[in-house]
Amino acid sequence: MELSYILNHLAEERDQYFGAIAPPIIQTSNFAVKTIDELRNLFADESSGYLYSRGMNPTVDILRKKLAALDEAEDCLVFNSGAAAIFCSVIPFIQNGDHIISVKNPYSWAQKCFDLFLPKFGVHTSYVDGKNVENFQNAIRENTKIIYLESPNSWDYAIQDLSLLAQLARSKNIMTICDNSYCSPIYQKPIAMGIDISIQSATKYIGGHSDTVAGVLCGSHEHIRGIFQLEYLLAGNGIQAFNAWLLLRGLRTLPARLDRLQNSMNKVMDGLRNHPAIDRMIFPFDATFPQYSLAKKQMSGACGLMTLVLKERRQKKIEQFCERLETFLIAVSWGGHESLVIPRCAGIQPDDFNPDDESHRMVRFYIGLEEPDYLLKDMLRGLDQLDQRQ
Repeated sequence: MELSYILNHLAEERDQYFGAIAPPIIQTSNFAVKTIDELRNLFADESSGYLYSRGMNPTVDILRKKLAALDEAEDCLVFNSGAAAIFCSVIPFIQNGDHIISVKNPYSWAQKCFDLFLPKFGVHTSYVDGKNVENFQNAIRENTKIIYLESPNSWDYAIQDLSLLAQLARSKNIMTICDNSYCSPIYQKPIAMGIDISIQSATKYIGGHSDTVAGVLCGSHEHIRGIFQLEYLLAGNGIQAFNAWLLLRGLRTLPARLDRLQNSMNKVMDGLRNHPAIDRMIFPFDATFPQYSLAKKQMSGACGLMTLVLKERRQKKIEQFCERLETFLIAVSWGGHESLVIPRCAGIQPDDFNPDDESHRMVRFYIGLEEPDYLLKDMLRGLDQLDQRQ
């Protein structure tokens, strides 16, 4: 199915809503039926039609079909946050006494789920360096039910070999889940590589305007139907019609925005290369990236996020560097029009800062839709000032 068709026409039955080019916002809490038999059938299977917008809603359905097609998946659910999508991707497939293997340093709310919530119910998680498939092999136990991946990671962009891990997991009857937020389904398709469930934060590239929060979970009809019937409806954390419409709007320009981000990233990195204040630059499609070959093999593009490891060894100076930037906002997340910066040490107490740990000297940049020369000028000014203070 062609990308342009998915983004502009798939699931849009315009003859049902007056030929409108933009999809409608069906802003309703519930839906009327004509017969009691129809109502009875909806009670038995809420996925069979429209009963209550906590479950099925026509605007959300348009979005679901497009996102499933982008991921080359059979079906999709859209949640009101990426954290909700993560939670509902894991909970259906575990029970008391089970074991999960996760890449180390996953997204913070995934780690909180594994470390703080699931142990209450007898589920424990082992963390491994995901760059080596053998680490997963060695961590598998008889009660391992899930291998949880995040490729690339959102700080050092560590990558897992998704095809090999999918083969390993299926040979052991283990579920695989991959957070694909860095790439989006435009630049990486985990399900096509054998992963069971692909999740992403639609807050980022799909939305593209920093004005809505959402999470996406894609997989087989069987898996999605099971999650919908219990976890999705029970938690009541499905996305609302207006936010779904904002994501549909974001999809229209998604390829153009990603192309722009990727081109800008290349120009910014070329301008920063070999700057004396930088210890190293980290970006999956840079030839110096340790997993460059694997990145090129399983990703068709990389954009938006890059990390600088600064030579500066003083936490306060790293923080001041970020605060003095004029064109970058200090904020979490990424994927919108605006450029962002965040130092890793923002999550580290001063007494715990260790300059010998390069991760403590990381500063992550999101290169947005502004002119790259405009951004580069600001970055170089800040780095030059930092270098003078060495």
